[in-house]
Amino acid sequence: MELIDFILHVDDHLLEFIRNYGVWIYAILFLIIFVETGLVVMPFLPGDSLLFAAGALAASTGAMDPWVLGILLFIAAVLGDTLNYHIGRFIGPRVFEINSRFINKAHLTKTHAFFERHGGKTIIFARFIPFARTFAPFVAGAGSMNYKFFLTYNLIGAFCWVASFITLGYLFGNMPMVKDNFTHLIFGIIILSVLPGVIAFIRQKLSNKRHVLNPKK
Repeated sequence: MELIDFILHVDDHLLEFIRNYGVWIYAILFLIIFVETGLVVMPFLPGDSLLFAAGALAASTGAMDPWVLGILLFIAAVLGDTLNYHIGRFIGPRVFEINSRFINKAHLTKTHAFFERHGGKTIIFARFIPFARTFAPFVAGAGSMNYKFFLTYNLIGAFCWVASFITLGYLFGNMPMVKDNFTHLIFGIIILSVLPGVIAFIRQKLSNKRHVLNPKK
């Protein structure tokens, strides 16, 4: 329940962090982004809404420099994915046979299927999809994706993800309509983030159903 409250009222909690810890807010945000993207067992942290709220608070309070914030969180996102990739590479393909309460096998399998369809671009797409952004680098490592290719997609994806949400938060997060409906906006961000995965899942189910009904096609 505390995690849900943090996600839905992330702006209030970040403001409290700023008041209590001052400049250390940079380190706190760096750690959250690094852990969400770097540890496959921590996919539930609120990356999208956190970046948006951080951008909004940088504009409204002046307690954070948006350029410093963007650069630090870009580095955190790149390092997180890099760590996750190497963990997946260390464990290897046998990870797909693991049934552990710490690793959601369903999310792992779906991310792997997404990789099969979209290849390395998955690293970029997954940045904008909760859970998938945590599992994608792990699956890339377990699947022995070439590290140079992975690093390229990692850098592009991290830049697009961090820059877009911080910029949107900085420019629009303090509009009266947005501030008065911030919780609803967070819900909207979550829904839009998971929508591509839901659509892909439905398409896959419909495709499987058509194949069963018409196996020769």
